[in-house]
Amino acid sequence: MRIAFLFLLTSVLHAQSRPVIGIGGVVHETNTFNPKKTTLADFEAGIGGRPGILRGDDIIKLSRNANNTITGFINGAEERGLQLYPSLVAGPQTIGLVLDSVFDSLTKEMIDRLKKAPKLDGILLFLHGTMVTESHPHADAEVVRRVRQAFGNTVPIVVVHDFHANVSEEIVKMTTVLITYKECPHLDAMDRGVQGARLMADIVSGKVKPTQAIVKPPMLLNILFHNTYAAPLKAVTDESKKLEKNPKVLVASVPGGYQYADIPAMGPSIIVVTDNDPALAKREAERLSNMLWDLRPQLTFNAPDAATAVKMAMNNGKFPVALMDAGDNIGGGSAGDATYILAELMKQKADGWVVAISDPAAVQAAIKAGIGGKFDMAVGGKTDNLHGDSVRVRGRVRGLHDGQFIEPAVRHGGGRYWDMGISAVIQVEGSTIDSPNYIILTPKRVIPFSIGQLTSLGILPERMKILVAKGTVAPRAAYEPVTAKIITVDSGGVTGMNPARFPYKHIRPNLFGAKP
Repeated sequence: MRIAFLFLLTSVLHAQSRPVIGIGGVVHETNTFNPKKTTLADFEAGIGGRPGILRGDDIIKLSRNANNTITGFINGAEERGLQLYPSLVAGPQTIGLVLDSVFDSLTKEMIDRLKKAPKLDGILLFLHGTMVTESHPHADAEVVRRVRQAFGNTVPIVVVHDFHANVSEEIVKMTTVLITYKECPHLDAMDRGVQGARLMADIVSGKVKPTQAIVKPPMLLNILFHNTYAAPLKAVTDESKKLEKNPKVLVASVPGGYQYADIPAMGPSIIVVTDNDPALAKREAERLSNMLWDLRPQLTFNAPDAATAVKMAMNNGKFPVALMDAGDNIGGGSAGDATYILAELMKQKADGWVVAISDPAAVQAAIKAGIGGKFDMAVGGKTDNLHGDSVRVRGRVRGLHDGQFIEPAVRHGGGRYWDMGISAVIQVEGSTIDSPNYIILTPKRVIPFSIGQLTSLGILPERMKILVAKGTVAPRAAYEPVTAKIITVDSGGVTGMNPARFPYKHIRPNLFGAKP
């Protein structure tokens, strides 16, 4: 009995001695060129099958089996003996400006929940790095400012950003450590969360004393070049990883920025964090910045339009070919119903292709027709006048599905559970069972981060000739293993790659790459 009591007492004292770390985040990638403002309902709707707002213990429960940044916080904390105090994590799909009232409400709730902790030794925040509200062009910095106001300047705050973060000097000054994803596609989202938790453990134990430096080269790094697994950006990414092998360097980040946010901080950054060596941080940040700047001769914008890309795919010889519909990049804030590539596939009489379109009305028509029923309806191009005209599609309903599937592999962003909503597969009139043309109709905008979007519906990518993915770089992790070639298309839409399409008013003047 005495031994059992002593064991219990020891366990309680050990738990009480573990550092308590709050975790939270208000996460949004804001496309300021998208006219639709982001509401509370948009946050609540979430992404894929994941709830948009997680509170308290649900944050741990619903993130533990994923591969995202919060999963990394959990794994890193358990590894290093930290006790997590979860508050609120909110994040919808990319849309336009976040309403001030929504931003204020979510940020206040997160802070109020953190204040209920018996004590906090530190705070881990996941913030995308590109949130813009009606009043705050750099809303992520405003989140940190409010957290600092609530908890003071001595509590360490470690922030993890997405690779596409538009980082400002302001947020670097207010954080203890700022980390960004290194990879695009984002296969390291969980790794960066683990890194953040490990660093927090070293900070609260007094093992390290972080100092940070940021350098922002005067450039727009076009999203066409954001693939960190290939030239030209791979060289800089590899150097940032190599730099972290220096025991004095805690973190080296090279975020590419997000060109669809018209704000002064738009563009790539280099953030280097050292162990109490500000001169080293500044020197290495400047060195990596110079490496990025020297890539300019390799950053010439050149991508085929929809008509040319479809012709290239048809004549490729080896299949399947994936066409990245960059202008309708759902992860970047587009409508998900662009028809430019679909129209060209039909016009050029391509065969063996599949395109996904977000069109709730068309889904209902397919449900009404039933499996095997005739389908005849104008599809897509219904959200706005930026993504092409509706295209009349005749065919039959090949299948209906509840739209739910699991992505077990590590893919862009680390998501695991997906819910497309009740989805319909239409086989277009004139195509054959040996070389079918399919349109996937979904009620939701579905980011193509997983090939499960196709396979869950019975579509085998290896038997198709042309796969259309509404993204730019992010879908590569899912599509490269199953395709012979990927072609990035300079298609129209609110996420078009060509910066000449966008009326910038607030970015820094004379940025390289802002004019093709």
